[in-house]
Amino acid sequence: MDASPLGSVDKALLALDTLAGFGAAGAPLAVLARAVGVSKPTLHRTLSALRHRGYAEQTPGGAYRLGPAAVSLGSTYLAEENLPALLHPALTALSEKTDELVHLGVLAGREVVYLDKVEPQRAVRVWSAVGRRRAAATTALGRALLSVQDLDEAALTRFAGTDTSTQQLRGALDGARASGIAGETEENEAGIACIAVPLLRAGRAVAAVSITAPVERLTGAARDDRIAALRDVLPALLPAGLTVPRAA
Repeated sequence: MDASPLGSVDKALLALDTLAGFGAAGAPLAVLARAVGVSKPTLHRTLSALRHRGYAEQTPGGAYRLGPAAVSLGSTYLAEENLPALLHPALTALSEKTDELVHLGVLAGREVVYLDKVEPQRAVRVWSAVGRRRAAATTALGRALLSVQDLDEAALTRFAGTDTSTQQLRGALDGARASGIAGETEENEAGIACIAVPLLRAGRAVAAVSITAPVERLTGAARDDRIAALRDVLPALLPAGLTVPRAA
């Protein structure tokens, strides 16, 4: 690997990477210095600068760990308002692979909000628009987002509302957890089906991506092909820190 053009910055970045590896417990200065490969005085100066900006902190026992400024970087980068720009290339690739309508959505209360969409070259039979809202309980996007939450009976009943039954929603979420894929068939529009996966950061869903198509293109082998595209195309194009679940 080529030498860093600015050694002090490189040491700070190595220190941050090392701190992240030790988690919330952190590590003593001597342990960190060995891991980074620098002397204790050198690393102490680097950590002092990181502490000054909130990127490192010391525990009551004296160990060093990541500070709140470092932890917030990922959350800021993957904030809802940034997701369309960050994920649009992945949506485009997925739409090109499947030649189907692809959506990006997030949870807002009991509803899903559509943040972005990519339409295929072929004619689209389903109407959709960025900013549109639909009940989370009856959409593949919403079920994907809810499937990674720990919902008690009261929460299930609240999300089901008058849109579906609690029993039906529970079954849909159980199926999504087991397969890693959420879906719905003609629950929102006759002749139209949808499949979706949640996008996870540290185990929490920050958004979901769906494929929407006529029912005949989301059954049997055609459905399997589109599920494979969700699992194979998306992960390679997601921003660092985002993953999709696998089947249980």
